[in-house]
Amino acid sequence: MITGCSYKNVIDSNYYCEKLNLNCLKKNREVSFKTSKGDFDVELYGENNPVTTNNFIKNIKKNIYKNKRFYKIINFPQVQIIYSGIYSVNNYHKKENQNLNKFRRSIPLEIKFKKEIEPKYRYQIIDTSETFKLANNFEKGSLAMVKSGSRDSSSTEFFFVTNKFPELDGRYSIFGKVVKGIEILEKLEKEDLIYEIIISN
Repeated sequence: MITGCSYKNVIDSNYYCEKLNLNCLKKNREVSFKTSKGDFDVELYGENNPVTTNNFIKNIKKNIYKNKRFYKIINFPQVQIIYSGIYSVNNYHKKENQNLNKFRRSIPLEIKFKKEIEPKYRYQIIDTSETFKLANNFEKGSLAMVKSGSRDSSSTEFFFVTNKFPELDGRYSIFGKVVKGIEILEKLEKEDLIYEIIISN
């Protein structure tokens, strides 16, 4: 296992982009979610989180989120967590599209610090005093990938938060935020549909 400085120097975003066969454009992108409650726009953080962002773009281009439900909503006093995507990759392959049988179950957890050029991969913040160094924190409308282990994210399953949620900072790959139509996100209920996601740029 590669650890410490040598890990950071060897295992970078280019390594994972090549390993995962991603066309990693390191720039922010915008996508529009067309849902049964209305439309909302999301900025994706391709500059800070190129692997997670471009994996998501690849999923959109394969139409895997078309007509998918927001299958779970967790309600806390000040915030909701709204889940969608494909939460059982193997089941999805078996029942819906045999052509996607090469989908990976997970991608590396990708955490970006403000003063570092490259994100940290497969690294989770344990010490909460480090959270102030993060490039992205959970804010109103933040988008992140669900975890598939302590150091990996799901390759297909994601969630939104409807308000600040600092308890999650540094533990999930935050790779976007709602920039228009936050009121639509807040209206979503379990079983509402994503009709499609459109890549704007």
